[in-house]
Amino acid sequence: MYGSQREHASNPQQGYAARNGSPETETQFGLSLPSTPASLPSKPDLAFPARRKVIFVHGCFWHSHACKAGLIPKSNRDFSLPKLRQNKARDRKNLEALSLLGWDALVIWQCELKDGTA
Repeated sequence: MYGSQREHASNPQQGYAARNGSPETETQFGLSLPSTPASLPSKPDLAFPARRKVIFVHGCFWHSHACKAGLIPKSNRDFSLPKLRQNKARDRKNLEALSLLGWDALVIWQCELKDGTA
């Protein structure tokens, strides 16, 4: 592999979009939703500005949920552990910031969805 091909191969998650994955799509299905205000300290999956409420749909693995799907893999731990810790710290910081701004947040976990495979 050459140059950018090697970089992409070493980080396969690089090409994935941060939003509208299957957990988010399942939650949004059939709903007409307002856009997320740019002034928020994070990017919730759903936002209801008039009610000052947001909903996050977290994938169990990437957000370190305490369920079977949230288990840390045995391979590539040097990459996984710091990444997952950073994600969890960022989630906590974002929820605290939203609370200080007067927003209520709900976190829905992937395993809590209808079939848990999203």
